[in-house]
Amino acid sequence: MRPWALPLMGALAACTPTQPPPRPPLKLDCALGFEALSARIVAETRPAVKERGEPFRYYNAQGGQSSYMVTEPGAPGHPAILKQQVTPAGVSNSGCAYGDETGYAELVAYLEALARARAK
Repeated sequence: MRPWALPLMGALAACTPTQPPPRPPLKLDCALGFEALSARIVAETRPAVKERGEPFRYYNAQGGQSSYMVTEPGAPGHPAILKQQVTPAGVSNSGCAYGDETGYAELVAYLEALARARAK
């Protein structure tokens, strides 16, 4: 390498903008509890338009491969968080049932019905 090239390379490296590393995908960690996990979802995703009368909010992860449903008071199974993820095999659902198990099962059935309707 030419001796004059070292200062030039250092100057070029200093001018190169650095971008933060991409954020790892948000994991559904039920051990965090409803409040902490829902706060992470709100901070790391984009809220979807809230449907009038729905007792939950949807949040979309960057890239559109997954979305999260965070229940509000009055929702079946509240408090609960559900995740829908697009996989090569189709849409998969997972979640954290912090409240009533029967109400949580209703939410899961609702998400599964939505996925079937979208697939048609």
